[in-house]
Amino acid sequence: MKIKMLEMRYNLWINLTVLCSLCACKSQQYKIKPAVVTQKVNYDTDDPAIWINPNDPSKSLIVGTDKDTNGGLFVFDLDGKIVRKVLGLKRPNNVDIEYGFMLKNKTVDIALTTERETNKVRIFTLPDMEEVGDFSVFDGEKQKGPMGIAMYKNPKTKEIYAVVGRKSGPSDNYLWEYKLVENNGCITGEFVRKFGKYSGKKEIESIAVDDALGYVYYSDEKYGVHQYYADPSMGNQELSVFGIGDFVSDVEGISIYPTSDKTGYILVSNQQADTFNVYRREVPESGRIAEIPVMTSESDGSEVSPVHFSERFPKGIFVAMSNGKVFHIYDWQDIEREIKRQIQKNKSGM
Repeated sequence: MKIKMLEMRYNLWINLTVLCSLCACKSQQYKIKPAVVTQKVNYDTDDPAIWINPNDPSKSLIVGTDKDTNGGLFVFDLDGKIVRKVLGLKRPNNVDIEYGFMLKNKTVDIALTTERETNKVRIFTLPDMEEVGDFSVFDGEKQKGPMGIAMYKNPKTKEIYAVVGRKSGPSDNYLWEYKLVENNGCITGEFVRKFGKYSGKKEIESIAVDDALGYVYYSDEKYGVHQYYADPSMGNQELSVFGIGDFVSDVEGISIYPTSDKTGYILVSNQQADTFNVYRREVPESGRIAEIPVMTSESDGSEVSPVHFSERFPKGIFVAMSNGKVFHIYDWQDIEREIKRQIQKNKSGM
């Protein structure tokens, strides 16, 4: 009798162990699938930016970097097909897009990319990707190697600035900011300030700007995300640091999705976990509200837009770099659904 009871308990224990293992595997395997995977670039994808076509959003474009000594910028349509290339760039790292720069008495949309091996920022118009200028960065510094870049357009003055980060730098004044100006029919950058603390733990690459709220965020890779004012006239005081302890290792790509003028989500790549940590746009320092599992592998850069691009993407897209020389394009509805599910789960205490 005792032997039989022991056998029954043993079998029950085995069944529970298998069930728990299956549940754990199922949980670990669940990942949001991209709606589109782009065609491959030549070497190594790193960072995307989204250009919204003002006449037909369904014909918007994604500009992504191919990070190599012989790299370039690749332009994709929303089906992930390569429609344009700019080759021969010396290790382009990150790229960002801004709208409405006044050049030769007409407004143009522009894409800026850092070119690490020449210590320059290169400037192109959209959608044709014609080069219209460049400027050197971190002049006079021993530590250069530009990596991250994000642009800020002052809502009142309409002036456009570029915030640039580098491979390595000092514990303070790690980032430099430049005002974009026209010079003899070309665009260049005029240095306006240095700012930004650095933990010294790895490097600072990803930078994002919230034009509407006037903030700049950057990832201190093994530390957290720093927040400052984007407008140079507002000063260099650090406003917050968030995400400390929320990441497996590297803190990477930052994307900002607005849900109103002042609310929304900030998504930050948890690179080694293949997830994106989500924070409230209005109070990011209040803590992580969700962690989104995606199909990207070791994602560096990302970008998001709330625009109604088409019936396929009615609430926008989320674009993230992935290993395999590709970018993933996600339907924002899939991301949002998971964010809300986790928020509700946390509220209910499950």
